[in-house]
Amino acid sequence: MEVASGKVGLVLAGGGARAAYQVGVLQAIKEMLPDPKVNPFPIIGGTSAGAVNAGALACNADDFGKAVDNLLDVWRNFEPRHVYRSDFAGVVANSTRWLASLFFGAIVRDGRVSLLDNRPLAALLARKLEFERIPDNIAAGALDALAITCSGYTSGQSVTFFEGAAHLGAWKRSQRVGIRTKIQVEHLMASSAIPFLFPAHKLNREFFGDGSMRQIAPVSPALHLGADRVVVVGTARIRNDDPERTRGDIYPTLAQVAGHVMNSIFLDSLAVDIERLERINRTISAVPRDRLRQLGLTLHHVDVLVMTPSQPLDAIAIRHLRSLPWPIRFLLRLVGAMRRGGANLASYLLFEQGYCRELVNLGYHDTMKRRDEVEAFLGGAMCPVPGAYARTVKFFVPPGKSPEAGAP
Repeated sequence: MEVASGKVGLVLAGGGARAAYQVGVLQAIKEMLPDPKVNPFPIIGGTSAGAVNAGALACNADDFGKAVDNLLDVWRNFEPRHVYRSDFAGVVANSTRWLASLFFGAIVRDGRVSLLDNRPLAALLARKLEFERIPDNIAAGALDALAITCSGYTSGQSVTFFEGAAHLGAWKRSQRVGIRTKIQVEHLMASSAIPFLFPAHKLNREFFGDGSMRQIAPVSPALHLGADRVVVVGTARIRNDDPERTRGDIYPTLAQVAGHVMNSIFLDSLAVDIERLERINRTISAVPRDRLRQLGLTLHHVDVLVMTPSQPLDAIAIRHLRSLPWPIRFLLRLVGAMRRGGANLASYLLFEQGYCRELVNLGYHDTMKRRDEVEAFLGGAMCPVPGAYARTVKFFVPPGKSPEAGAP
């Protein structure tokens, strides 16, 4: 039997308020650890709201349990006003500016044009996260690297900003690059700048938006930074069966269209990347190692554990829509997001206590149901006695999908 070994990377996908699910997964993993203080993920990467969670973990990488507890405290007590202005004056002022840009964009230049004002989130991150602790954690060996992915509006590139150990180098691939830098609040704000909803942020010489846009390989940054195995926590189910096709006679609302676009941004690239990793793993297993070396190929097998919700989060969102502040409800009603078909869009903006707590609980219970898989996958990081979980690690996927190996 083979002991699961090598460095484990954690990839936290985007999804706005849906990222509360990730915190529940982390809570369950913390409880599985023999020593919750020890960080089982030396390489942490995040995109969009997942970038915020990743940054929080990296700032307290010297005490994983404390980092998770801090995240739980924030997400369990979230209110929309902590993320974006939800008061009447704030909503009207920002919406008016947004509408003015549509009609007078050619003659009026505004550096912050968006439907919502998310400066409260920047203030919250500045209060809660101590970014100066990241290099200390790297020097102490509690963390190898933190990677935050953004999308450049000028270059069109998917840019991963990373802060890590000295031996880690930058990379460049087609339409995606890795750049060493010192991670700050601005990187998290840029990565979570959902298009149209939140304003872009300027980093160095370019404006950046949500990192999920044009991110064709969400798992790739963790691999570039040295991960041998990767835990991916998504914010929606990865479907492998053909969706049921039903007749639709009602023209889709603006909210339905926007929700569809959101799914394309946040969900589709992750599913495609996982499928690609599976194919590469199968190819590698069919080619002798000597032949790979002769061809000069550096590909290697990478195990991936995918954690995604067992329930559709937009269905959960419907139960909490009326908990939003009335100015936000009014705004969402205008675009049809308060109806059942438009709840998908609202699920990304529902930074509301009841909804977030339900998602945290769902993430916790989903992970606990797969405890044996998680412990086997994390291997030595989960047990104080080396080899206690000696077994061959397979490619673990959500229930309902064939467990075929895959990844580079």
